[in-house]
Amino acid sequence: MTYLDSAATTLQKPTAVAQAVFSAMGRMASPGRGGHKPAMLAAETAFACREAAAELFHLEDPENVVFTLNATHALNLAIKSVVKPGDTVVVSGYEHNAVTRPLAALGCQVKVARGPLFASQATLAAFDTQVTPEVSCVICTHVSNVFGFILPVEEIAELCRRRGVPFILDASQSAGTLPIHMDELGCAFAGMPGHKGLYGPQGTGLLLCRAGQETATLLEGGTGSLSAKQEMPDFLPDRLEAGTHNIPGIAGLLEGLRFVKRKGEAEILRHERALVRQTVEGLSAVPGVTVYAAQAPERQGGVVSFNLANMDCEEVGERLGRMDIAVRAGLHCAPYAHQSAGTLETGTVRVSFSAFNRSADVKRLVDAVRGMTR
Repeated sequence: MTYLDSAATTLQKPTAVAQAVFSAMGRMASPGRGGHKPAMLAAETAFACREAAAELFHLEDPENVVFTLNATHALNLAIKSVVKPGDTVVVSGYEHNAVTRPLAALGCQVKVARGPLFASQATLAAFDTQVTPEVSCVICTHVSNVFGFILPVEEIAELCRRRGVPFILDASQSAGTLPIHMDELGCAFAGMPGHKGLYGPQGTGLLLCRAGQETATLLEGGTGSLSAKQEMPDFLPDRLEAGTHNIPGIAGLLEGLRFVKRKGEAEILRHERALVRQTVEGLSAVPGVTVYAAQAPERQGGVVSFNLANMDCEEVGERLGRMDIAVRAGLHCAPYAHQSAGTLETGTVRVSFSAFNRSADVKRLVDAVRGMTR
């Protein structure tokens, strides 16, 4: 199979990830639930994973790394720690439903800082206009999951610091390729999946918390700490990690983080951008294909969308799937992004890369799309 859907989840993982998962299932128990060797080994592995994440994302205290089920879980924790029902919140015009649906559930007044696709300065200007005194929080995706548009989050974070507004970063499509410096950003939270650019198993995610940041629980239960009390602990990570940990997943995520550290975020990004450029050039030469690409390559990550004239995007995706070429078609759980780009009625076919894709994968995709136009 030619797998080009890593924005949903990376399918190809480093060998060490699967080995770690298998090993943990036979050797590790529940961390914090015993003094025996299997429990202690699980605790050591969990802390090593926190340390690896804290180092990669420049977070001083590993205890402020919280394990979650996925990025959606992490973002719900972040949003419901900062935002109260009815609050006014500013988001970008490229947000995923993992951000917008929790805000809708809270009955928030949502102001959209909308800018044209790949227009960084216009997007920043929109945030400057929308972040007014009544705003209680700003939330922004680092990279659009539909178009690969890299938003100017460093400048947006600095704007929030100047105006004293908490900032939440959705790093779902950037973790593992773009630098995320928590200490410099000063954001309240950053949420991310473990199973995409960090190459961990599905069912893993991370919430990075600023030191001293107040947090609200989504779940209450056992933590292995302060068991005599009926209230959740007031310290991290225990406060946000009720119940038994996904230790096999965490063990695999640790190896994924180590892979990213060894290979280097910059090298992974360089590789993915080279494949995006090849895709853009190849598909742009096919009659009837519209490709959504940045003129400035530094504004686009390892994701690119396209449409084929006179053919529904879902049909394109289905036909490619029958040829064992895995892409994603539709709205990609991000209607705001399609509203901003003018593709809400059509959706797009999305191609997304990982460190394991090669030039031959792009050639096979382009040849397949060209065959549909004949």
